[in-house]
Amino acid sequence: MTAPLIETRHLKKYFSTPHGLLHAVDDVNIAIPAGKTLGVVGESGCGKSTLGRVILRLLEATSGEVLFNGENILNYSPKQMKEMRKAMQIVFQDPFASLNPRMTVSELIAEPMKVCGVGRNDRERLERVFQLMETVGLAERFVNTYPHEMDGGRRQRIGIARALALDPQFIVCDEPVSALDVSIQAQILNLLMDLQDSKGYTYMFITHDMSVVKHISDQIAVMYLGQCVELAPTKTLFSDPLHPYTHGLLNAIPIPSLKHRKALHIMKGEVVSPIDPKPGCRFAARCPEATDECRREGQTLREVAPGHFVSCFKR
Repeated sequence: MTAPLIETRHLKKYFSTPHGLLHAVDDVNIAIPAGKTLGVVGESGCGKSTLGRVILRLLEATSGEVLFNGENILNYSPKQMKEMRKAMQIVFQDPFASLNPRMTVSELIAEPMKVCGVGRNDRERLERVFQLMETVGLAERFVNTYPHEMDGGRRQRIGIARALALDPQFIVCDEPVSALDVSIQAQILNLLMDLQDSKGYTYMFITHDMSVVKHISDQIAVMYLGQCVELAPTKTLFSDPLHPYTHGLLNAIPIPSLKHRKALHIMKGEVVSPIDPKPGCRFAARCPEATDECRREGQTLREVAPGHFVSCFKR
């Protein structure tokens, strides 16, 4: 198996609130091999985006480790992290909110290069901008265009070009297609996959769309209230899901056929508070198979089949 480029060990991120500590990311252990894609799925508020930002140190971890090529970057100084930024980038969810409306396309794409001192002069950086625009499918005529003059798909291509400007090894894609039309989604997904094939990029692809994550991911991590409850290769997760929450997510996928309608199994029960959560499984309040043991004792990920991990007493 390929050695992991990115690995987290017992990674935690807690936020202080007036009512206690909010467990946004709680003891997450994942590994992403170089050149592969880890999909991270779950409901809104489960900690997906926070996990990505903690790995990139856009948010500082409460405890744990983030290993990049075997080195714990949480111990890096600001100077070391500035250099590490060249290797780790992010594509944000909202392509309009993440772009400075007062900057043109060429200025937006060149900005990371200026900040990190890449390129000897403005002319060299502009040549690189044109190369990146061609790579992501943006016509040269947009070079002096402002974000508000473009549609969502083109704005997201700017975001991808910015992420590629420093030639990174690892990119966090934080729901990069959720705000786009379906046809544009397919274009952006195919672009990301083509770039991975040609450049060998490693992705963490954050989404709540199971059909999207199935299309792009090699492995999928299912998160619930800050914890990873199942981790498996994509084909295995869809063919043999083990955790009750994963079953609930898959059952919610609509089938676009009048002949093959299926009954939707809606998850019932209230979502427990992530603030100072009680011991036990956090999904127990919504799980039809929960027992007193589930409510009393916490579960940890354990390997039940090669490469297939699940956090559930009954599996």
